[in-house]
Amino acid sequence: MLKSLAVLVLVVGTAAVGVLAYGLASPRATLLGPAVVEEPAGDAAARPLALTFDDGPSPYTGRVLDILRARGVKATFFLCGENAERYPELVRRIRAEGHEIGNHTYSHPYLYLMSRERIAAEIDRTQDVVEKITGRRPRLFRPPFGVRWFTLWPLLRQRGLTMVMWSDWAHDADTDADGIARGTLARLAPGAIILLHDGFETRAPAEVDRSATVRALPAIIAGARRAGYTFARLP
Repeated sequence: MLKSLAVLVLVVGTAAVGVLAYGLASPRATLLGPAVVEEPAGDAAARPLALTFDDGPSPYTGRVLDILRARGVKATFFLCGENAERYPELVRRIRAEGHEIGNHTYSHPYLYLMSRERIAAEIDRTQDVVEKITGRRPRLFRPPFGVRWFTLWPLLRQRGLTMVMWSDWAHDADTDADGIARGTLARLAPGAIILLHDGFETRAPAEVDRSATVRALPAIIAGARRAGYTFARLP
């Protein structure tokens, strides 16, 4: 009897941990509050996609912006406040060229087990940094690593921020340019939100290498357009 009870407790505990892990980290989970995972289609015939870039700005952001400008594509950049302070000229360029800026916290921490006050400080400090540089406060938020915590959604609601996750990610830190392009294009669907990176958390410039993502970007744009998709800026 005790053995059966122990097994039951173990099974229930394992299931609970699995549910919590899904709710904290899965892009599509809504356990801790709503999030945008796909761009509302609007005109379905347009087959819209949204390109998003996390962790910038960095020395690679300018190259990303050059590619987007040459191809007439608008994107959304989820910036870390610490990086924005490091490269204010790139933040101004992102805004000047018609892209959307989102909040990706100040120092790119894991938010789980973090106090409400610390999460609020990460969000608010980045809001202040971006406003100081561009004159506008972000309206969108994406949690670092996609990890959420119980107090996050109420904080976002109080600040009028919309949480944005993603539906298409080719793990651009872990593969080469061809693999990034192939993986991204294989997951396309109308309304997809594509996750790419133009920075690497808040690490020093010498530790950032997003050259593979930069090389993959033209192929992603060209392949999506050949498949009949268009690009839209969030929200």
